[in-house]
Amino acid sequence: MAGLRVLAVDDEQPALEDLSYLLRADPRIGEVVTARDGAAALRLLDRAIADGRPIDAVFLDIRMRGLDGVVLGRLLSQFANPPRVVFVTAYEEHAVDAFEIKAEDYLLKPVRPERLAEAIRRVCVASDVAEPEPPQPKVDTIPVELGGVTRFVNSNEVMYVEAQGDYARLHTAGGSHLVRIPLATLEERWASAGFVRVHRSHLVSLKYIDELHIDSGKCAVRIGNTEIPVSRRHTRELRDLLVRRARRGQGTT
Repeated sequence: MAGLRVLAVDDEQPALEDLSYLLRADPRIGEVVTARDGAAALRLLDRAIADGRPIDAVFLDIRMRGLDGVVLGRLLSQFANPPRVVFVTAYEEHAVDAFEIKAEDYLLKPVRPERLAEAIRRVCVASDVAEPEPPQPKVDTIPVELGGVTRFVNSNEVMYVEAQGDYARLHTAGGSHLVRIPLATLEERWASAGFVRVHRSHLVSLKYIDELHIDSGKCAVRIGNTEIPVSRRHTRELRDLLVRRARRGQGTT
């Protein structure tokens, strides 16, 4: 399996699920396994070594019942080929312990996607794992009729799409075009071109988003002078996608 094989350890199920979700969303991660305590983590690590598929990195909570994260981190450092360790904790006072164990990073909860991305980058560098190149977006062409003239609009020209019944309105820098294609069809057809659904009536191109903001619990994105609502169910996924896109644009400096 391509990418890093990582173990997430936390004795609080919601925190473990959140961390696992963010890890799986990163293209540099190939597989995520989880453990609810230090003893279970050790068993998983031993089994992985025995199977010939060792864990590359452990994302580890500190304050856990039984074997806590600091003790587990020290045990891991004694492995013949120790996995990289990233501490994920709500407490700042264990940073010295992390330094002594030579942890790759020390993240504070709640984990911000951009900080987790940086921790993964450090693990990749330390493990000599090359970061994947972002896939090249596919360009699709749609014919549109205007005044008896057929024009061809490329998907990379479209900034966002608005549902209008069984039709969709394509918004470009030069204007808008109504086509008889359902929004759901374009969502599936243009997913590889960087388009994401942000609302039941809107599909947007990630590269044209200028700003994402949340006010009084309501999220919206701005594309040029247009503000487009983002439904609550799409907010987190969109934020994570934008963070990853920004990180790729900035490189790894």
